[in-house]
Amino acid sequence: MCKYPLVLASFCMLSGCTSLQHNGGGVEEKLIDYPKIGVEAVAYVGDEMLSKGKQTTVNAISLKHSKTVGVLGGYTFAPGIYTQIGYSQNKIFYTPTQYGMVQASALADPYGGMYVDQKTREICGVSTLGGTACSPAEFKDIKHTTNDMLSFQQTLLYSGKLGNKINISYREFNNGQARSAFTNDVEYDLNSSKIIGYKGAQLEIIEANNHSVKYRVLRNFR
Repeated sequence: MCKYPLVLASFCMLSGCTSLQHNGGGVEEKLIDYPKIGVEAVAYVGDEMLSKGKQTTVNAISLKHSKTVGVLGGYTFAPGIYTQIGYSQNKIFYTPTQYGMVQASALADPYGGMYVDQKTREICGVSTLGGTACSPAEFKDIKHTTNDMLSFQQTLLYSGKLGNKINISYREFNNGQARSAFTNDVEYDLNSSKIIGYKGAQLEIIEANNHSVKYRVLRNFR
């Protein structure tokens, strides 16, 4: 049986209780290389020269102004970005990112979630009991992109130059923790070749000194 929260009761009785959905939708992921292939880059001693990452793009809304829904200020949505977490018929459910925030008033039932009504273009707050309060709001549909390092990461670090030889350190990380058994320091003689490689990666060294290196990535780790 649906219970109606104190400050959202009239909305719930008018529109019915809402069941929050977390069935995703709109998420795209792809692997990306740092830096991009073929682009000149500069690294200083101790900097990463090469690594892999993951780019995640998800459907989102950008709320321009603060919006309060519900009697006595039930829920207030701060300006910011809210990313899609689910959908159901004409409802698209969202959650705030680090650039958005939701605050419940002292009299409101605990906040459960939010959605946008695709027909009315209203933003709606949902309590943990299913009560719903909606209000028109100024927002726009966007694609929100984040760059995250992979749980398993390979990197090359610049360790300086001695004579015409440069030193490169190879590191592997698993969930942010270095794998000591997969750490290696390698020396390359630039008199032999300006192209260096390690574990399938290839870099062209353009200019190097004991402070920094200018290079171009030809191929990332395989």
